[in-house]
Amino acid sequence: MVFPVAMAFAAANDLFTMKIPNRIPMALVAGFVVVALLTRMPLDVFGMNLAVAFAVLAATFSLFALNLLGGGDAKLIAAGALWIGPAHIVDYLLFTTIFGGVLCLAILAYRRWVPATAIAVVGWAHRLHADKGPVPYGIAIAASALVVFPTTDLFLSLMS
Repeated sequence: MVFPVAMAFAAANDLFTMKIPNRIPMALVAGFVVVALLTRMPLDVFGMNLAVAFAVLAATFSLFALNLLGGGDAKLIAAGALWIGPAHIVDYLLFTTIFGGVLCLAILAYRRWVPATAIAVVGWAHRLHADKGPVPYGIAIAASALVVFPTTDLFLSLMS
């Protein structure tokens, strides 16, 4: 339950605060190590998952350095990649891109068609309404992770 709960918490936190605390990706990494030990994951599989996570972290931190992605998002994508593994990493990144595009379109529509003063909304909803404001991309990352994870070998081994 560590993976889905942490991903859902990250999405909710990003929506309400526009931040993904470091403790969430750290909990995902620690949880993965515990699950790997409990399932007696072969060392080569563990190493490949780790390599994929580091590659994703390098790519996403490059996007962060270019101010194209938040730092919390970069860490969350990489921590998710650790659980997803090499066999499904393309699906994970593809779904993240698709869900991110849909999320951005929904927020743009919200900004355009829902006047900020027309309804009484809470602070987080006002932050979403800001022109050129941030997008809580953690929602797309978590949605992608929750769609892809049930197809992974790790999940299937936990279910057997």
